[in-house]
Amino acid sequence: MRIAFGSDHAGFQLKQDLAAHARALGHEVTDVGTHSTDSVDYPNFAFLVAESVARGAHDLGVLVCGSGLGMSIAANKVPGVRAAVCQETYTARMAREHNDANVLCLGQRVVGIGLATDILDTFLRTPFSQGANHRRRLDEIAHYERASREPDVARGEP
Repeated sequence: MRIAFGSDHAGFQLKQDLAAHARALGHEVTDVGTHSTDSVDYPNFAFLVAESVARGAHDLGVLVCGSGLGMSIAANKVPGVRAAVCQETYTARMAREHNDANVLCLGQRVVGIGLATDILDTFLRTPFSQGANHRRRLDEIAHYERASREPDVARGEP
């Protein structure tokens, strides 16, 4: 599997550890940065990972910041991305199984390496269930994303 990893300074060490773990499992890993603990703005790295997943260059993405929240907010602005903050394995499984999440967001200040590794493993091995209800709901989200990008001629938008 092709996985893009990204973090800000507050998630740097956990990203490094998780990327190494994914490589050891045989996954193709791309690290888009950051590459140190020097302060950076998380949206830049969230957008790099999310856009890569959205265009199909990577199958999944993993983003790490202090809480996971900022990364998820930024990544979810990219159409086609379903980024989920997971703090335990149950939400990681549900994010993939029911929501076909394609970006995992974690908080280095929230979860330790042992739990984060378990969350990543669960996220990577859980397939989307393909159930009719789940597919219908994802189609509704995709429809909304497409419609929100189109100008509203009735309101005079170009």
